[in-house]
Amino acid sequence: MTVTSVLRALLLLRLLPAGSGGGGAGVNFRFASYIGDHMVLQKEPVGAVVWGYGKIGGIVMVTLHQAQETIMKKTAYVKEQSETWIVVLDPMKPGGPYNMTAEQIIKKERYSQTVYDVLFGDVWLCSGQSNMEMSVSQIFNASEEEAKAFSYPFIRIFTVGLVKAKEELEDLTSIDLPWSLPSPQNLGHGNFTYYSAVCWLFGRYLSDILKYPIGLVSSSWGGTPIEAWSSWRSLQACGISKKAKHLYSGPTDHSVLWNSMIHPLLNMTLKGVIWYQGENNAYYNNDLYNCTFPAFIEDWRQAFHYGSQGQTQRLFPFGFVQLSTTMSKDEDYAFPRIRWHQTADLGYVPNVRMPNTFMAVAMDLCDRDSPFGSIHPRDKQTVAYRLHLGARAIAYGEKMLPFQGPLPEKIELLADKELLKIEYNQKIQVQEEDDKIYEISCCNDHQCKWIPAPMGNSSSQTLVLKVDSCHGTVTAFRYAWSTWPCEYKQCPIYNPSSALPAPPFITVIPN
Repeated sequence: MTVTSVLRALLLLRLLPAGSGGGGAGVNFRFASYIGDHMVLQKEPVGAVVWGYGKIGGIVMVTLHQAQETIMKKTAYVKEQSETWIVVLDPMKPGGPYNMTAEQIIKKERYSQTVYDVLFGDVWLCSGQSNMEMSVSQIFNASEEEAKAFSYPFIRIFTVGLVKAKEELEDLTSIDLPWSLPSPQNLGHGNFTYYSAVCWLFGRYLSDILKYPIGLVSSSWGGTPIEAWSSWRSLQACGISKKAKHLYSGPTDHSVLWNSMIHPLLNMTLKGVIWYQGENNAYYNNDLYNCTFPAFIEDWRQAFHYGSQGQTQRLFPFGFVQLSTTMSKDEDYAFPRIRWHQTADLGYVPNVRMPNTFMAVAMDLCDRDSPFGSIHPRDKQTVAYRLHLGARAIAYGEKMLPFQGPLPEKIELLADKELLKIEYNQKIQVQEEDDKIYEISCCNDHQCKWIPAPMGNSSSQTLVLKVDSCHGTVTAFRYAWSTWPCEYKQCPIYNPSSALPAPPFITVIPN
């Protein structure tokens, strides 16, 4: 910027009415509510979307600057119906800080707003129910985790306020934590407030690898079914009506959190989403979860892609946590069924129905002594670590990185030896010999029941089960098909190098 242009700008400001520099009376000129100081905008190869409100009939200019240098300028018209404007910034390399000013001049009145200390990096949205909402102060080694906050000034955190709405909102109406640098105080603000432990730890693990800014947006509410977070479109795709049938501790009305806590974020350019939810669907539309979850992911992907002017990747990476455990009675196998439905009934991701997804298995991270109830295990470090492995493999394309545990690849019934041979797709380590965690479906006279199949010999990739207790036909087998399949990190089958557990599995045995 030359001296002449600086003087010209100062002269213009002196000619404008007093007070007009901050917004002017009667004109709602501002950025969208989630655009603020210390934020992270999505870096290259896509453009970050910036939007806000202005006076109809005028042009808005958005300027990105660093010190005295103007990096770019973008202009947009204010739309008549919504009184909003929107621009897509040029793709930016990771880094910063920058300042960003939006300005509108109408009849010699100048309205402007500037946000400071803006970084470019990867923006991840974290959502779900209470296990995602659980704050850093509630987990194991909380004080140690909080003390690390100051070592990560290039991670920025934001929390959406708890609001429900009957109609889709354009902008957020409540913010619990505006964009902030991490500190012990805002990481451990209080129970189930901010900041989300899974979200923070996921971002911290990624930051250690990526070495550039990370923006984390947390939007969660405990005690909520997936239907509350789903648009009417995705619910309709699964034949679900608009009204909820049961009440839990959080809002259950269909779409009320999609409307208020997700829809206002759709213009945001994202790198990806991580999700921890499902407990409240164990006894509510359980058998539809194999439809509602994949449909929900597909709908969010469409909506964020469209809302961001095509900048958020159409099939953006979507990671989730498979349900952990609870000590409450579960006679209907509700938790195992949800775990299975979380994979669209295939047992693994990514798959044909759920492309570009990744999953953290958590059934071996039980916590019977959790002061927040056994349904809220405190080891969120392992959850986030397993999630970040999936992100590195799926979102960042790290080849040869193990991010999922062993899966059965071939099953052979050796009837003459009364054995069932399971061949896995990777090396296995038998950590515990368990006589009950494997079960077979044994059929006699058209009646079948599940009975235990004790573990026998094993090699580097195979395991043999004893099926001599079945005096009929063995028609299926399943693994870890219970709410609490094993004690903490003591399930039988892990990968020896990655220490990732084999996920629960069920399949028919061909005869």
